[in-house]
Amino acid sequence: MLVGVPSEIKDNEARVGLIPSSVQELVHHGHRVMVQAGAGLGSGFTDEDYRLAGAEIVDGPEKIFADAEMVVKVKEPQAQERERLRPGQILFTYLHLAPDPEQTRDLIASKAVCIAYETVTSPSGALPLLTPMSEVAGRLAPQVGAHALEKAQGGRGILLGGVPGVRAASVVILGGGVSGTHAATIAVGMGAQVTVVDRSPDALKRLSSQFGNAISTVYSTRAAIEKLAQEADLLIGAVLIPGAAAPKLVSREIIRTMKKGSVVVDIAIDQGGCFETSHPTTHSDPTYVVDGVVHYCVANMPGAVARTSTLALNNATLPFVLALADKGWRMALSQDPHLLAGLNVCDGEVTCQPVAEAQGLPYTPAYEMVGSGQ
Repeated sequence: MLVGVPSEIKDNEARVGLIPSSVQELVHHGHRVMVQAGAGLGSGFTDEDYRLAGAEIVDGPEKIFADAEMVVKVKEPQAQERERLRPGQILFTYLHLAPDPEQTRDLIASKAVCIAYETVTSPSGALPLLTPMSEVAGRLAPQVGAHALEKAQGGRGILLGGVPGVRAASVVILGGGVSGTHAATIAVGMGAQVTVVDRSPDALKRLSSQFGNAISTVYSTRAAIEKLAQEADLLIGAVLIPGAAAPKLVSREIIRTMKKGSVVVDIAIDQGGCFETSHPTTHSDPTYVVDGVVHYCVANMPGAVARTSTLALNNATLPFVLALADKGWRMALSQDPHLLAGLNVCDGEVTCQPVAEAQGLPYTPAYEMVGSGQ
């Protein structure tokens, strides 16, 4: 199979779909790989690194989208990239379609085979291709929140960990999953007073066992969220419903009750965000203020630490890339129900039920598109 890796063009997105060692594995399996010149530079990989791994370096994305049988990316295709997709071409990347009807319409029109990292599952029900970026985003959240709390950034002028004789900041994390747990790890390490909110008793037990008295755990109710938001210096939204739009857990009314200069970080912004006042921002313009509260809602947070993120992502995606290249998409998906769960749009049909429900579109089960796998 001919596999193509274009440069990412989303604002300040420096990650890359395949690293040189992944290219080398594909070449070893008998496949060809085209990489756009400069695609890996933001993650610390030169064109020569890719040449040595066996890739062909091409100028611009045109040849990649025109010739590649599978395009491997990181972020959702931007409008000009979606125009280049063609029927039957495999697109393997993050899509986050539920809150993005424009992208969904374009992918339907392309009739490409669109497989989303974020809905591929594991035998345990986890999301193995989303997990590494959830870990990165979770660990970044207290870091960017601490920066936004600085007075020069519009925050309250609070040091997250405090100093002797001065209380540490109050950090409240909504969601005790992968991102929330990693956010708690870093916030505790920075010396903050940390509270994690979740509606799963099992998650609360796990967090309590993992962190002991270093954090407080609270069962999620509207009343609890409202009270904790009023007390928080930093409020982190880390809630995920796989494939679906994130629930709006914090209303505009609750935001109005928060302390002026407090900060919210919405990790769930890729799926529409869990604050009513959230809208996507970029690394070049990451924050805005609503009712005196600083909002950080960057839609590709892990791009800030591109090398770490790219390496972690490739560790997770490579086995699936190889399966798709070795077997073709129909056989690979028919033999692996967990990879099949990643099929979101195929040949003009929406094959991910939460996306169809979020946008009021007809739904076709993914298995119907795969058939016998031949």
